[in-house]
Amino acid sequence: MKRLLQLVVAIAVAGLAWGVIERRWFVLRHQTIPALQDPQAPVLRVLHLSDLHLAPGDRRMAAFIRGALTHGPDLIVVTGDILGHADAIDDAVALLASVGADRPAIAVLGSNDRYGPVLRNPLRYLWGPTRHHPGGRLDTERLVVGLKEAGWHVLRNERVTVPTAAGDIDVVGLDDPHIGADSPAQVDWTAPAGPCPLRLGVVHSPYMDVLRQFAAHGFGLTLAGHTHGGQVRVPGIGALVDNCDLPLKMARGPSRVDGGMWLHVSAGLGTSRYAPVRFACRPEASILDLVAPPRDAIEL
Repeated sequence: MKRLLQLVVAIAVAGLAWGVIERRWFVLRHQTIPALQDPQAPVLRVLHLSDLHLAPGDRRMAAFIRGALTHGPDLIVVTGDILGHADAIDDAVALLASVGADRPAIAVLGSNDRYGPVLRNPLRYLWGPTRHHPGGRLDTERLVVGLKEAGWHVLRNERVTVPTAAGDIDVVGLDDPHIGADSPAQVDWTAPAGPCPLRLGVVHSPYMDVLRQFAAHGFGLTLAGHTHGGQVRVPGIGALVDNCDLPLKMARGPSRVDGGMWLHVSAGLGTSRYAPVRFACRPEASILDLVAPPRDAIEL
């Protein structure tokens, strides 16, 4: 019994040590998603970033993100939780200003862009989504103003038309439903008057009612983050939690909502500084090549 206990402790310690290492083992994933509505439109390459939880002076993450630009994205989308520290606002603005300097860029906010991280029992996530955020209030407006001055579209229950290499796309960004900041009633959901290669939804937390709202209005793709892909995954099983009501099998990567609209959930690049561990869930950014579906495919 004593040897068994020692073995269990050794495995747990080894797993924790690996989790600390893995959280900085960044990976750039490539996916092709048939979400464009115009069969004549060229490929639209999107760099999807999420959950940076940026700390001051994080040069390694900044270098990784800048390195992703060598793949030539036409559009940058950040799905919230940019900040991981109250003193990271200037670094975040400088990084994203350089990333979005030569191409259209879209961002939405997450709860961690409003409230600083706090120490909490990680087992709470096993009981359901955690909506209470008692951390200190951050200077969110300074982040938003800085990004807008750098040319970013920071969408807070707003709609915008964005010119891209594939044509003008229709984008709706909802504020974070995890803290009840989303307000679909503020959005004009009317279908575009003319041809539109893509209706794109952007939101931090992929709650099902929000995703179905996008799908019901004819959106072809929604990008989200928040889940960290589970953050700790069990090989062969996958995510144990995703901190929202999204089915666990959809906690990372591409999937379809009720068999229709495409969804891409990023596992994100960072973690809370109070839970600096990932296991079987490397921190990631994604290059998404958006294309038209085959001509004989059933339209959404």
